[in-house]
Amino acid sequence: MGSFVTLSVLVCHFFFFVSLLNLKGINGGWLDAHATFYGANQSPATLGGACGYDNTFHAGFGVNTAAVSGALYRGGEACGACYQLMCNYRADPKWCLRRSVITVTATNFCPPNNNGGWCDPPRHHFDMSMPAFFRIARQGNEGIVPVLYRRVSCTRRGGVRFTLRGQSNFNLVMISNVGGSGDIRAAWVRGERGKIMGAIEQELGCELAKQFRSSKPKAVV
Repeated sequence: MGSFVTLSVLVCHFFFFVSLLNLKGINGGWLDAHATFYGANQSPATLGGACGYDNTFHAGFGVNTAAVSGALYRGGEACGACYQLMCNYRADPKWCLRRSVITVTATNFCPPNNNGGWCDPPRHHFDMSMPAFFRIARQGNEGIVPVLYRRVSCTRRGGVRFTLRGQSNFNLVMISNVGGSGDIRAAWVRGERGKIMGAIEQELGCELAKQFRSSKPKAVV
């Protein structure tokens, strides 16, 4: 109960300022990659994974999501970013749907197996939710398809979302549903009296890749 009270007070008394990554490189040329799908027996809403999104619907992303390889994930920097994908029909006309294009949000990390796997560096790979995968590939294909992709600007509805968690001595902030670049460069917190309490730092580790902790924890009474 104490944690709930703390978070409720934080919602009322703190304001967050978010700095987005610049849009350089967005809507550029198409690049080669490959795609698979995962989570066939899971609800697509639960595929937030390493980025820390417990529910991709609550985060504002819906079912069109993907886990990305390390070359794209970059330690969590890609979380929330949008990518436009099309199946490379010229390379695989049997399984690719021609002219079908989909935009997915990076919400998870596809780990390498260091044995020539598709998510091993330096490969660019998208392990997509099943509903998203079958928007660009034919049903019956349980394998892998060649794709073309490019980074695109994110279109969101409902504004930026902040999810607060933590304990009595620290607070975590998950920022989601960000339009434009989709990912976060930095964030700051300000008290109700206008005093800047400093930047909030990205938590290390995959599971908290887009959750932040105050660099100077303060008690809330």
